Amino acid sequence: MTGHMPPTVLPRELLERPDVRAALATHDFGTVFHVARAEAGISYSLIAAECGIKPERVGTLAKGNGKVTTFEKIVRIVDAFRIPGRMVGLAPRPWETPSDGAAPRREFLKTSAAASLAVGLPELSRPSTGGQVGSDLPEKLRQRTARLRRLDDVLGGGDTYRTYLGEYQATRALLRHHSYTQDTGRGLLSVLAEQAQQAGWAAFDGGRHAEARGLYEASRTAAADAGDTALAGNALAFLAYQGLRGDREERQDAVQTAARSCATAGPDAAPGVRALLYERLAWAHAVAGQADETERALEAAHQALAEVDGTPQPDWAAWVDETELQIMSGRCWTELRRPLRAVPVLESALARYADSHARDKALYMSWLADSYLTAGEVEQAATVTGRALDLSSGVASVRPRERLAPVLQRLGAHQALPAVADVLEQARA
Repeated sequence: MTGHMPPTVLPRELLERPDVRAALATHDFGTVFHVARAEAGISYSLIAAECGIKPERVGTLAKGNGKVTTFEKIVRIVDAFRIPGRMVGLAPRPWETPSDGAAPRREFLKTSAAASLAVGLPELSRPSTGGQVGSDLPEKLRQRTARLRRLDDVLGGGDTYRTYLGEYQATRALLRHHSYTQDTGRGLLSVLAEQAQQAGWAAFDGGRHAEARGLYEASRTAAADAGDTALAGNALAFLAYQGLRGDREERQDAVQTAARSCATAGPDAAPGVRALLYERLAWAHAVAGQADETERALEAAHQALAEVDGTPQPDWAAWVDETELQIMSGRCWTELRRPLRAVPVLESALARYADSHARDKALYMSWLADSYLTAGEVEQAATVTGRALDLSSGVASVRPRERLAPVLQRLGAHQALPAVADVLEQARA
């Protein structure tokens, strides 16, 4: 294995291209086959011979039809193209050099998550250009989108943005270049709105704020065209969340947008959707310094969540549970400088929060540290900040460091304390 060099080895610069990396992360080997022939001049017949796949099957995969799912075949493809195991969620292959196999924590998490995710991705057979889209495709795309959403549980937007954007662009191309019934078209538009929100969130998380806003606006348009008021409301909630980063006037506008998001979804929206939108409205009020309005919105979110009672909710809203709402309550009270209310709920919720959700846990711990500082518990704030820095190390998200920056600045006033000096040194490192 180590001495033989296959004629299908892909150049390193191709392997490192964002579109190829995204394809490998989801085991989309059809895209790899297409790129290998178009960019590296490797024929489909040669790929077939080296990978143990029939030539016609290689061509079918390269057109986007079907998926390689067996472990043995994936390993053979990886070895034929000399794809480092870490790029597809495998252990280092025998032919890899030590440097190829040494992956930092973020790379390990990324490839492991992608490998386990790819096994459960619904196989899609997209119609040829101009062909009729089947009535079952919107639901298959929705299931695929839900499965891909699980990447956000462990990875940051810097890792997921290209993958999510590619899904959105593929569905947009379907709508432009294929025929379908009116009902199927509405279904595709609804999926497009959901995919645009997913890509927009990854862009926001990765610091691509202009791209995020454009995707949120595109989502709102697609949802309105589909008649999907819940997704249209959620698009507005995303726009409000982003607007809270601005100046005082922009924050006031964001509060109004968050209120419109709840009104757009309406009282007949699924309870999980209403809980999500009301908790985001609560956050908007908190950032604007409106304590009474914050409390009313949190109460509305709790009431909506109590109505879920086990009935199915849209996957994009299903992550809102009691723990999430407890964390949002703590965040709001931190923002309103009410540490006696914020600390107990944040401590309780974070005790149940797994470290594998490193980005989110680091973010939430930043609010806990902030509240400890407001309460005068400086050394406890330093301890929590140090833990948040550990968790955020290597996470492909700009938000944990952005949130921790003002906390570290406030800690600077107490740098004579050994615990504070240690965490400030940790942050510099």
